[in-house]
Amino acid sequence: MSAFAAADLGAQSGRVAVGAFDGARLRVDEVHRFENVPVRSGDTLRWDFERLYGDVLDGLRAAGRVDSVAVDSWGVDFGLVDADGRLLGNPVHYRDARRARAMASVLERVPARELYERTGIQLMPINTLFLLAALAAERDDALAGAARLLLIPDLFHFRLCGAQVSERTNASTTECFDTREGAWAADLLARLDIPLDVLPEVVEPGTVLAPLVADAGVSGADVVAVATHDTASAVAAVPFRRPDAAFVSAGTWSLVGLELREPLVTDESFAANLTNEAGVDGTTRLLRNVTGLWLVHECRRAWAQRRREYSFDELVVLAREASPLRCFIEPNDPAFAEPGDMPARIAAFCTRSGQPVPDEPGAVVRCIIESLALKHAQTIAVLAAASGVIPSEVHVVGGGAKNELLCTWTASAAGLPVLAGPAEATLIGNLLVQAMARRELASLADAREVVRSSFPPVVYEPRDEPEWEEARARFAETVAAPVVEVGA
Repeated sequence: MSAFAAADLGAQSGRVAVGAFDGARLRVDEVHRFENVPVRSGDTLRWDFERLYGDVLDGLRAAGRVDSVAVDSWGVDFGLVDADGRLLGNPVHYRDARRARAMASVLERVPARELYERTGIQLMPINTLFLLAALAAERDDALAGAARLLLIPDLFHFRLCGAQVSERTNASTTECFDTREGAWAADLLARLDIPLDVLPEVVEPGTVLAPLVADAGVSGADVVAVATHDTASAVAAVPFRRPDAAFVSAGTWSLVGLELREPLVTDESFAANLTNEAGVDGTTRLLRNVTGLWLVHECRRAWAQRRREYSFDELVVLAREASPLRCFIEPNDPAFAEPGDMPARIAAFCTRSGQPVPDEPGAVVRCIIESLALKHAQTIAVLAAASGVIPSEVHVVGGGAKNELLCTWTASAAGLPVLAGPAEATLIGNLLVQAMARRELASLADAREVVRSSFPPVVYEPRDEPEWEEARARFAETVAAPVVEVGA
């Protein structure tokens, strides 16, 4: 029986789990969970790296003896380390406003269509490229003093074993990586005055890096660069039954996509703002980001500040009891991009769009979840139009797979069966790629067979199709942002 430890860092929380693998089935046991609370430094929103690293170490100590360890996390964010390996300040949070302000100036120097042709990545203000360009333009001291740029999981791996490398699935999300050449887009970055010598070597998912360093407090295990972007790990654990299935990795974000063998970089995919991100075994995830259940978490936080405490389960019960299909929001509207009073922003959006205003928590949460279901359906249709792949079913993985309302309503909104689970897809994908690195599994197909054997999905069929057909039309006409070409 092999044992692996996986640290999965999300925007709201992190956890460390142990996977026990007998060659056919995987058992996953969470051993440590902790909050991820950003901090402010002046006007800049940052991640509290040292606190997170301490929590990861606590989790590894709780894991006991394992054969290997690996970290995955959200994408785009990074730390800068100097020649002595010292971290030059906490990593900047992707919701910090600075990179959004830099986006327009970058597109003046590198046209949007050219940027997409090279990187295959959707244009989003959160992308790594825009913060790097802002730091270069400001002659930022940390960037000037950096010897290496390390994405968040790479920064943890550096602390754990000393390796200063980046892993392909996460590097591919930065909009700094040439999707066809499989290397940093050096000439493009030079045009933006971004120093090239800080960029690390890029390795493939499943690369064994080095043994844990002695001062980590645990020993006897190798550190593995798995699919370090959390969505890549999650999709590695999707138990696809058919090659034409869509997936939704549902959590803080909903990542809605298809798995392809090659990147799709066309005028149609550019106009639809679809992104091409590297996966395991040479696959590509063609997807779009949808702001996800973070909207509910922000509402909970706002209500708690008003001394109205609700658990997530309580809000789901209230949402189930609220009136159906009354009002919708566009989850990706800029009004919802930053932390704040989300219930008030949702009310303002509904007022602006001439819809009834949800005035109770259950109605607000129902509005959010129905809107996410409709956005999932709309995005699946966009993916189908651009790729020519007509999905036959939808796999929902991640925390959202446990949300019966989200799964039921996504099935109805898309008019397709939803296969829900595994909920812990990111941890499972992380653990199974470790098994692949140790040659205990031969391929991604073998890993997915383990998922099917160990974590059978729950199937949701479409319901109330006439009502949802009308809702889809109303959502498209009055709420959802149109898909438009960005720049020239």
